[in-house]
Amino acid sequence: MSLQASLEPLPLVRIAVDCMGGDHGPAITLPACRAFLDKHPAAELVLVGSAAALDAARHWPRCSVVVATEVVTMDDPVEVALRKKRDSSMRVAIAQLKAGDDGQAPLAHACVSAGNTGALMAVARYLLKTLDGIDRPAIATVMPNRLDRYTTVLDLGANVDCTPEHLLQFAVMGSALVAAVEGREDPTVGLLNIGEEAIKGSETIKRAADLLRAAAAGGRINFHGNVEGNDIFKGTTDIVVCDGFVGNVLLKTSEGLASMLSDFIRQEFTRSVFAKAAALIALPVLNRFKARVDPRRYNGAALLGLRGLVFKSHGSADAFAFEMALTRAYDAARNRLLDRVHDRIAETLQALPSRDEAAQEAA
Repeated sequence: MSLQASLEPLPLVRIAVDCMGGDHGPAITLPACRAFLDKHPAAELVLVGSAAALDAARHWPRCSVVVATEVVTMDDPVEVALRKKRDSSMRVAIAQLKAGDDGQAPLAHACVSAGNTGALMAVARYLLKTLDGIDRPAIATVMPNRLDRYTTVLDLGANVDCTPEHLLQFAVMGSALVAAVEGREDPTVGLLNIGEEAIKGSETIKRAADLLRAAAAGGRINFHGNVEGNDIFKGTTDIVVCDGFVGNVLLKTSEGLASMLSDFIRQEFTRSVFAKAAALIALPVLNRFKARVDPRRYNGAALLGLRGLVFKSHGSADAFAFEMALTRAYDAARNRLLDRVHDRIAETLQALPSRDEAAQEAA
C-alpha cells in the first residue's frame, strides 16, 4: 500500500507476541500483555508460546493463542534459531507477519520479542525479507534529551560495518519512523562524527554526508549535518545515524549511566543523617530525573527495513518495560510505519544517482 493511498491510522492493530523470549519469559510478558490490553482498546494480541504457559490467557478478551513447541534461548547461536528450532515461539510469532500464499493478509501488523537479538534479526530477515532498496535492516530506538523529547538513534548493533549507502538508508528509515510515531513529517537528521566540520571523519562518513546532502537537496530528508555524541542528549537533531558498532557502544554506555544514577540515589539514603536529610529534600527532583532517563521507558527497538514490523524488547525487561515495547509496536503499526518506510525509500532512491553513476562521478 502506498503512503499516498492512506494516512489514516489503522482502526485495529493486532500484535504477535513471543511470550517465551527474554530472561524471564511468561512471568514478565503475560502481565505486560494484560496491562497493555487494558490501556489500548483498539489492540488485539496474538500470544505465542507453549500451551501450558499460555493456558491462563486463553480466555482473555481481544487475545488469541498460537502454540509453539520450542524456545530460542538467550545463548542459542543464530544457526540453531534459524535452522533447528523451526517451531520456536520467536519464529512462529514473526511468521504471523507474513502474507498467505493465496494473497491473504498477514495475521498480525507487528511482532514483539525479548529474545536473542542476533537470532531475532536473522529469523526476521529470513522469513520477511528486506524492503526493495534496503540492503540491511537496522535497529533503531529512542534516547531522552534535555528538550524533554526523544532522539532516535540507528543503527544500534545490527550492522558493524556500513557503507555510505547503508547510512543513507538508515537516515531515510529513521525519518519515516519519527514521522509515523511522533508525527513530525520533516524530522532533522544528524550524522554521528568526531566533529561538526565536513572535513572530519573517515572516508565512509564523508561519502555518507555527500549522499545525505544530495537527498536533502532533493527534499527527501532534512539533513542537519554532522553531530557529535553529546548532541544526542542535547536534542540537536531528531535522528542520529551511525554504524552498528558505534551505536551499540553508545546504547550500552547510556544504560550504564542510568543504572549508576539509580545506585547513587539509593546509596544516598544509607549515609549519615545529614546526607539522608539532603537526599530527602532533593528526592522529588532526583526522582523526576531518574524517571526521565529510565531506560525502561524507552524499551522497544524497531528492526527497520523488513517487510514487516518487528520490535525488540530488552532481554532483562520487567513487565513495565515490556509493556512499553508493546506500545511502541502498536504506535508504529497504527501509524502505518511500514508504508512510510517503503515510500520514503522509493522516492529517495529515484532522486539519487545509481551506484555505478556515483562511482563514475567519483572517478
